[in-house]
Amino acid sequence: MQDKVVVIHQPDFMPYLGFFDRLLKADIYVVLDTVQFVKRWTGRDKIKTENGEQWITVETKKAPVETKINQIYLVEDTKWKKKHLNIICYNYKKAPFYSEIIPYVEKIYQDSSEKLSDFNLRSIRTLMELFDIHIECIMASDINPVGKNNTLNIDIMKKLDCRRYLSGVGAKDYYVAELYEEAGIEVIWQDFEHPIYRQQYGEFIPYLSSIDLLFNCGIEESRKILRRIQ
Repeated sequence: MQDKVVVIHQPDFMPYLGFFDRLLKADIYVVLDTVQFVKRWTGRDKIKTENGEQWITVETKKAPVETKINQIYLVEDTKWKKKHLNIICYNYKKAPFYSEIIPYVEKIYQDSSEKLSDFNLRSIRTLMELFDIHIECIMASDINPVGKNNTLNIDIMKKLDCRRYLSGVGAKDYYVAELYEEAGIEVIWQDFEHPIYRQQYGEFIPYLSSIDLLFNCGIEESRKILRRIQ
């Protein structure tokens, strides 16, 4: 097996900084588009407003509960995209690096994808570009993984012939060490401490979409902050 580090995660919408912290430490990102769609995780994220944090949610067509992420379709009416942009523009127009970042955000919303997974991946790739992260991205749907939770992760790792899996700490809720040991896979747990940076609107709020850092600190400084470079 190869020693490449693999991250396996759903294609969330404009993810928070912890997601990109993992990508910085990995060689391969497996876009987990074959699991059940859960809107509160995959279809939305938070920004900061003058009234505190606010969710912005991607509008999708109704689908059965068990529908996989790669089978979720966006609402065809693009009014929700205009609404998102208006909310973002209104709340970040006075941010120090608004003019530098807003063209990238606008390009995300100009994406003509029909599926949520493609639209979200566009947001991820845009943020990867801004953070200067360059790793291989593989769609789970292209390798047809089987199993659930631990067994799903292990099957993906075997199909990639990789032995080092970098996991977020949330997976500890269902982690079974013996399964990975038997498969010869090393599990590396993410150790992420959210950075504090200058922000608009009073007291600092963590775990927002990564665009908050970019609007407030700009591309160059954001790259340093994410990498803990002083």
